[in-house]
Amino acid sequence: MPHMLVSHKVEDFAKWKGVFDSVEAMRREAGEKSNTLFRDADDPNAITALFEWDSLENAQEYAGSARLKSAMQEAGVTGPPQITFLNAH
Repeated sequence: MPHMLVSHKVEDFAKWKGVFDSVEAMRREAGEKSNTLFRDADDPNAITALFEWDSLENAQEYAGSARLKSAMQEAGVTGPPQITFLNAH
């Protein structure tokens, strides 16, 4: 099963989480199956998210989409995210 690991910093976690939750339907339509969120123990505005996707192609397409970039900007993401694509075995 393909996964996407995303790490980035945000201006304010509560604001970011509100936008993240509001675009759940968009992620699901793009092929997201599930997600797990993590906050850095020393910096609560440093977020890591692990997403399970229906296909690697859909995950890659979503990662490069203008819709995601717009949502990240609205959510207060500071700087480009670090994105890694993974396959579970």
